[in-house]
Amino acid sequence: MLAAFSITPIGVGEDVGEQVAAAVRVIRDSGLPNRTAASFTEIEGEWDEVMAIIKAATDAVMGVSTRCSIIIKADVRPGHHNTLTTKLESVERHLAQQ
Repeated sequence: MLAAFSITPIGVGEDVGEQVAAAVRVIRDSGLPNRTAASFTEIEGEWDEVMAIIKAATDAVMGVSTRCSIIIKADVRPGHHNTLTTKLESVERHLAQQ
């Protein structure tokens, strides 16, 4: 499973870097392949592993905030691994052909 998700703290002001860092720390400590960008984090693993990390990251944000909003997009594709890298490599390969 490859999941892209965003956990947004609400009611803590304009700068949410501290609250987001709490979530990213949990994700990075998980040991699962992941990549954080400006608006979303991607993580790859088995369904139960990924969902447990999303919950733990949400709990971390809720530990420093009173409310949050979560967006999750998931690609469930049994038998495929390393899609965090291979999907991007495919796009880059096609871009290089032009």
